[in-house]
This record gives sequence, C-alpha cells and structure tokens, in this order.
Amino acid sequence: MRVFLDLKWFFLQEKKSYITGILILLMVAFLQLIPPKVVGIVVDRIKDGTLSRSDIIRWMLLLAGTAVAMYGLRYVWRIMIFGSANRLSKLLRNKLYHHFTRMAPSFFQKRRVGDLMAHATNDLQAIQQTAGSGVLTLVDSLSTGGFVIIAMAFTISWKLTLIALIPMPFMAILTSYYGTLLHKRFHKAQEAFSSLNDKTQESVTGVKVLKTFGQEKEDIQSFKRESEDVVQKNMSVARVDSLFDPTISIIVGLSFFLSIVFGSRFVLNGELTIGELISFTTYLGLLIWPMLAFGWLFNIVERGRASYDRVSRLLGEEVEIADGTVREQPKGDIEFNIESFAFPGEEHPTLKDIHFTLAKGQTLGVVGKTGSGKTSLLKLLLREFEGYSGEVHFAGLPITAYTLDSLRQSIGYVPQDHFLFSATIKENIAFTDPLSSMEKVKRAAESAQIHHDIEGFSQGYDTVVGERGVSLSGGQKQRISIARALLMEPELLILDDSLSAVDAKTEEAILTSLRKEREGKTTIITSHRLSAIVHADLILVMDGGAVIQRGRHEELMMEDGWYKEMYLRQQLEDIVEFGG
Repeated sequence: MRVFLDLKWFFLQEKKSYITGILILLMVAFLQLIPPKVVGIVVDRIKDGTLSRSDIIRWMLLLAGTAVAMYGLRYVWRIMIFGSANRLSKLLRNKLYHHFTRMAPSFFQKRRVGDLMAHATNDLQAIQQTAGSGVLTLVDSLSTGGFVIIAMAFTISWKLTLIALIPMPFMAILTSYYGTLLHKRFHKAQEAFSSLNDKTQESVTGVKVLKTFGQEKEDIQSFKRESEDVVQKNMSVARVDSLFDPTISIIVGLSFFLSIVFGSRFVLNGELTIGELISFTTYLGLLIWPMLAFGWLFNIVERGRASYDRVSRLLGEEVEIADGTVREQPKGDIEFNIESFAFPGEEHPTLKDIHFTLAKGQTLGVVGKTGSGKTSLLKLLLREFEGYSGEVHFAGLPITAYTLDSLRQSIGYVPQDHFLFSATIKENIAFTDPLSSMEKVKRAAESAQIHHDIEGFSQGYDTVVGERGVSLSGGQKQRISIARALLMEPELLILDDSLSAVDAKTEEAILTSLRKEREGKTTIITSHRLSAIVHADLILVMDGGAVIQRGRHEELMMEDGWYKEMYLRQQLEDIVEFGG
C-alpha cells in the first residue's frame, strides 16, 4: 500500500473531492445492509403468518428508496474519485513533459524515445487507475466488509460470524504473497512494453532505410521477438493475477460451508430463526465483493506502485543545465575562453584551448574535418552541455547568468539534423511565432531561397509536409529550417552545416541575402564547404577539438595549411563538376 503514501501529496491537494467521494461510499456501504435485513424480517413474518399487505408495501417502498438513493450516490462518488484520478494523470503528464523539455541532450542520449513514451502513457494509466479504482476498491472493500461483519455480529450472531471468518487469515496471507510476485513481474512487463514501443517508433521512423536495404523481413522478425517477449512477460503477470479470484472463491466457499453447517445447528437449537440465517447468508454473499475487491486491490496497487516508481525515477533525474537570473536577451560581443571540455562519460576532451572574440555584427566561420569539434563548440554556446573549464561570455556576461529562455530566444539555430513537424509549410516556418503575418513568412522564405519552391507546390504555403518533412527533398528541408530561424530575426544566427544540401548558386544567393538583411547582427556558420564562409570576418579551422588556424580568408590563403589545401581542392572539384 506504499503507493498511497507516495500519492499523499495529491490526495491532500484533492482532499475535498476524495473526502466527499469516500463519505458517499460509506453511505452506499451502509445502505447495502438494508435489503438482507428486510428479507430476513419478511421471511420470519411469512413463517409466523403475520405479514400484512401494508407491511409488504412499506418494505417494498423502503427497498425502492434504498435502490434510488444508492443509484444517485454511486453516480456522485464516481465523479468525485474518478474525476480526481483523471486530474492526477493530467498533472503527471504535464509535469513529465515539462521535465523532458528541461533536460539536457545527454538525458535523451541515455534513454530511448519509445521508453519515454511508455512512461507518459502506460505508466501514467496504471497510476491513474491506482488513484481511481484503487481508492474505490480500498474504501469500498473495507467499508462494505466492515459494515457487513458488524451487522452479522451485532444484529444476528457473533458466534456464527466468528466461525464464518475462520478462513479469512489464509486469504490475507496468500493475497499478500501474490501481490509481491505481481509487483516484480509487472515491473518487467512494463520494461518489455517500453522496449517494444521503442522498437516500433524506431522502425516506423527508419522505414525508408529498412526498405532501401531490403531489411523488412529481418525487422519483422525482430519485432515479433520483441512482441513475443511482451506477451510472455504479461502472461507471467496474468498467471499470478489469475490466482486471486480462485483463492478468494475457495475462502468464501469455506465461509459459506461453515455458516450453513453451524447456522443450521443454531436454528435447530433455537439460537437463530430461519429468517436470521437467510439474512446471515445474504450478508455473507455481500462479503464476496469485498474479498474479490481486496484481491483486485493488490493487483491495482502493485501495478500502480511499479509504474509510480518508474515515473518517479524519471522525474528524479536532476536538471543538468541550471537556469540563470538575467531575463534580458543578450545583444553584444561573444567571447570564448574554453580550456577544455569533454562530453559526459568521455575521458578525452572534445574541445581544448578555444579562445576567440566575435564582435557584434560580425560573421564567424568554423571549418574542419568531421569530428573536429565544430558542432560541440556551438552546443556550449546554446548551453546544451556544461561542465567545461573556462567561460563563454555573451554581451559582457557569462552565458550561465542568463535564463535559458532569454539566451535561446536571442539565438536562431539551424542544426545539421533538420526537423520539420507534420504541419503546413507556413506553420513550420512560423513555428517560433505562430501569429506571424503571411507577408513576414514569405519574406523569410524568400531570404532562404525557398519561396519559389513553395509556390510550385499544389497547396503552396498550406501544403502539409509529412512527419519530419518526409515529403520534401534535403535541400528544401534545409531552406525551410533556415527560413524558420530567420523569421525570429535573432541577434545571433547559427547555421550548423545547414547549406550542405543546396547547390553553389543557391548557397551564394542565401549568403548574399543574409549579409544584406542581417547587417549589424552576428552570424556563425559551420561548414564543410569553404565557399560558405569565405566572406566571414573570422574563420576558425579546427582539428581534434583545437583551433589550428585562424584569420580571414585572404590571410589563411597566404598560409600553407589545411585551409588553403582544402579550398584549392574544392575549387578544383567545382571546375571538374561544371566542366563535365
């Protein structure tokens, strides 16, 4: 029952609804005692020949009134208790989603998307059931069972009540044992479901790759294995779950047997009337639900406890990137003074001895071979990672001084991995400002050299792109991502190898547009193609996480080094390509 203590904070928050619902449940449990008592009285009066028509009408009206009252009360407690449980699910779902948005990339590198989705769906459903059906079952089983036993003991026979309850301790021992088994097995079943969820998400997302390499059959077999594992682990849960009802039925059956055997003797001895024995056995029948509910309660509680533990561990993950206090968006020079930086879990530094100043309004070009540290440099500026030796300043203050919102709202970032939502092109471009006018959206698209492409689509800007932009070419996705960043009119624009999928002519047009429209604003461009950064005010050449060359294009061309060699090679490749 520990999960109820874990959820104490919510029960206190919703105490009005829960107290009302529990009081109504107690009233319903009490009203359930009336029909068996009425039946016993009527049977005895029939036996004695004293039952009159007026008695029949009076008892029928009492039974009808009881039924109507129970109908109304049961409707109200459902609204109170189940309504609160739904609010718990909503609250935890929002809390979990907010937690996800605050976590650093390292958090998502350690966890699979499918697993996180399972936490936000399956686990929350189990917790909701605990706060709803679990509370109902606990209160209803205890109140109904308690009232029935009191009625049996004090209005009929305390001796027969004790005899009927003899098998009950065995039920408590067995159901407790089943509950322990259920908790362990359900935890494994939830983990298997998370794995299957992740497999499904991964396969659907990578369906193009699967088809391209002809791996459909292998993937189907892999999915079947995952699915079979889920079935087996849930069957393991079901095997324990299926023990509750038979065990409880046997215990209740023994109670009935003892009640009939000893109750008959009491009737023969004159200690009980026939009507009282009938009332007693009817009350005993009312105990079947509390007993079954008690077994069901273990099932619900253990499932909820396993799920709450999983969700709590997730919410207990510390937010690695602490928020600053300065809410003003930075506008000014950028200064890097990084001695060393290594990604979490890595021994060797990814960046070392990075020192440069980029004045407001200047353009920085960062080049180097794959794995040289270009994107890592940007991730520090975006505060996606911390734990480095040194400082990064923006507008005279350390970037850690700014709130994450104010820092990131001043930065327009176009990553290497372009992500488009399953929405219209207009909605994708206006993602950062959904209320943007159509004119502003088109102006951003024109600057990104994607306007004419969009106009050629059947629905224009209202064309719905597939999930992650699956219906667009790589170059179109890149340019829509650039348009989305430009619409922000950010103080700092970062293009992280974001022109790799466009041709040289389009690239030049985009860069010309940027120089014209972003005068006085800072831009950082990383690229493998050096033509994208020849106009930069400062170019950094990186290798092995360190800066091996720096300067303007003209200065670097005067040095014998990586930059000059790569630039000449790319120029030759362009000549060969266009010549062919």
